[in-house]
Amino acid sequence: MDRLASMAVFVKAVDLGSFAAAAAALDLSGPMVGKHVRFLEERLGVRLINRTTRRQSLTDFGRAYYERCRVVLTEAEAADALAPDQLSEPRGKLRVTMPAHFGRHCVTPVLLELARQYPSLELDLSLSDRFADLAEDGYDLAIRTGIPDDKAGVTARRVARQRMVVCASPSYLEVHGRPLRIDDLGSHHAIIYRRLGRVVQPWLFPRNDQPALEITPVSRLRLDDLDAIADAAAAGMGLAWLPYWLVRERIKAGTLVPLLPEQPGFLYDAYALWLQTPHLPLKVRLAVDALAAALPKFMG
Repeated sequence: MDRLASMAVFVKAVDLGSFAAAAAALDLSGPMVGKHVRFLEERLGVRLINRTTRRQSLTDFGRAYYERCRVVLTEAEAADALAPDQLSEPRGKLRVTMPAHFGRHCVTPVLLELARQYPSLELDLSLSDRFADLAEDGYDLAIRTGIPDDKAGVTARRVARQRMVVCASPSYLEVHGRPLRIDDLGSHHAIIYRRLGRVVQPWLFPRNDQPALEITPVSRLRLDDLDAIADAAAAGMGLAWLPYWLVRERIKAGTLVPLLPEQPGFLYDAYALWLQTPHLPLKVRLAVDALAAALPKFMG
């Protein structure tokens, strides 16, 4: 068996916690995963994993070997990436995870244009508000909005700044009046975005030389879909705090009205994240550069 391939299977089995999960991720049979691990153990003459019918655990040597295998595999991937770079054209599969709405409206058009420019580039895109793990889920690139987690081994680059606006429908304002100051928001109905599995995000308003002011309006409507929030606001159900790019056409059509014109909009950042590596693959570097160049045009 190929030693490097067996190392990759071993690392995946440890990362995912079971042979069955590794088999599913690598499109292998469960027994084949076991053969790869046994091949390494027989070659080394040392047991790597203690296995029972209910669980598996690394031996002390297995844990040290696992860490070295990760380094070896990273270096091997970096070495393989040198060849495509020499061709000055990205090749192979680029796996990207991104938030559903920001991804659909802003990120995907940029990456599709990149794929049109480079016919040898394959795209595997996931549009979901679930926070995927770059290493465990096998993504080359993640697009995230808001302040990224300070996670070891991950590089982040800001690629866009979304200007947030408070808006409401003319029908809502006719009945409830127009808020003129931030302090007025507490007396209004609001439609709140709630990301899956997370607490409600406050509305943020910039202040000179101070942290942003956080407001959490009282609301009986909490949705995890930004388009649905914009639709509910246009239907007169309350105020909404949304990215300008998302409501731009509704504002132009007059179905939504921007509020608090004297208050600067909070800039909600979007980042591209990737695993640190000695040699960043060309396909990742070109994708990040393309996003950083094109996304600001979508925000205006």
